[in-house]
Amino acid sequence: MHDLWSHPARLVPLAFLVVIAVGTAGLMLPAARAGEGSAPFVIALFTATSAVSVTGLAVVDTATYWTGFGQALILVLFQIGGFGIMSTATLLALLVSRRLSLSRQLVVQAETRGIALGDVTSVLRFVLLTTLAVQTATALILAVRLNKEGMGPADALWHGTFHAVAAFTNAGFSTFSDSMMFFARDWVVLGAIFVAVVLGGLGLPVLHDLRRSMLRPRSWSLHTKLTLAGTAFLLPAGCAATLVYEWSNPGTLGPLEPFHKVVNAMFHSAMARSGGLNAIDLGNLTQGNMLVTYALMAIGGGSAGTAGGIKVTTFLILGLAVWSEVRGQPDITAFGRRISSTVQREALTIALIAILVIGLSVLAIRALSDLPLRHLVFEVISAFANVGLSMGITGDLPPAAQVLLSVLMFVGRVGTITVATALALRGRKAAFRYPEERPIVG
Repeated sequence: MHDLWSHPARLVPLAFLVVIAVGTAGLMLPAARAGEGSAPFVIALFTATSAVSVTGLAVVDTATYWTGFGQALILVLFQIGGFGIMSTATLLALLVSRRLSLSRQLVVQAETRGIALGDVTSVLRFVLLTTLAVQTATALILAVRLNKEGMGPADALWHGTFHAVAAFTNAGFSTFSDSMMFFARDWVVLGAIFVAVVLGGLGLPVLHDLRRSMLRPRSWSLHTKLTLAGTAFLLPAGCAATLVYEWSNPGTLGPLEPFHKVVNAMFHSAMARSGGLNAIDLGNLTQGNMLVTYALMAIGGGSAGTAGGIKVTTFLILGLAVWSEVRGQPDITAFGRRISSTVQREALTIALIAILVIGLSVLAIRALSDLPLRHLVFEVISAFANVGLSMGITGDLPPAAQVLLSVLMFVGRVGTITVATALALRGRKAAFRYPEERPIVG
């Protein structure tokens, strides 16, 4: 056990596996399923993995297949997953003892890369308060709106709370069979969920930095600047692409008024980068917008947050590396800072591993299913990037393919944390260097 505590990269996936196992057992209870008998193992495992990894893919209709108890259990699972297994465990230790050991601080830092050890205690308090504040505010807005639309107070509060937690944790689950499609013309509901998703997807280091110096951008860390710049670019870019490809599409934005088209396009742009909820029928997306959605899902959101993907900073660092090489600059710089070669190698490693895993998984699932390739690619990227958007084929896949998607969701959630932490822990200076030689490239 001491060996595990001293290696956060090993403890993080183990903790997620334990919670997934407990969640699977809970969802297999007869009380969790709306129909007769208990849920089959593969369905319970898939759902628990999707919830803990805050993905949102589902092989059954969450609204009708699970009872209130089952839905509440799913909510608990993605709340734990979104908050971070290690962060939750450390918060409990903090509330009990008011003290943190160095080993536990290292474990938390594995989930909250970019925050100094001395900040962890105050940051965890901040995360708890932020989580409660954002989820409570979002839940109240949604509950009031749903009640105004004719839903009873108790039901409105339940559905509002479920979607508020799902939004901030970027979980992608919904207690409505059509996700958010019924609210395509309700900008209040979509707006509240949009804000919660974006805040949750920015990442812990960014929220912590903004809390300390919201009005002093010059004092922000380079990580915060890169994440905010990337988000400020990707959100409107995804919105613009969706408008271009879907404006006249009768199956998506076509029937909506111009204002609602823009709202839904922006909503889709945010959801594609990890939110996982949809207000338009994804099965009717044009192929052009499907490619854009592939890219947005793969990039994801901020590091050490509830979003998935390779992360915005990884994407930007790789882009800056290309730009610096094209300009003939020896160093990669951003906002007056030089990005270390170690970080560049970590970004390249994470991106290449992601491409390799997605590619091999598509080939494997293609061998198991004869469904359209573009739909399978969409499903694989959504699972690995912990997004949760689906072309509606998840339940049609054979059990072996569903198990593979479960593995992808797990790897996507803990993979980048584990790889990045392992790389950092193994970093050391070499005692010697080999002679340099330049092979021909291109």
